[in-house]
Amino acid sequence: MTESYSRQRQRAEIAFGKMQSAPTARERAFDELDAMKITREEKTLRLREARLAKERQDRSERGSTAPEKQTPKR
Repeated sequence: MTESYSRQRQRAEIAFGKMQSAPTARERAFDELDAMKITREEKTLRLREARLAKERQDRSERGSTAPEKQTPKR
């Protein structure tokens, strides 16, 4: 069953279709930003873990060759 709409109705349907596609593009943009944020947080975590591991290694190497200076207790 085919329905024929008036020109005004056809224009309204087209405009409504365009309005429906706009949030989709907006959602894609936000999804992309979220993915970039997650990637950045993961990289920061990896770098932090690597830095802490290096600091532990440096401390252990110094501990075997020369003791660290200790601050006097008050």
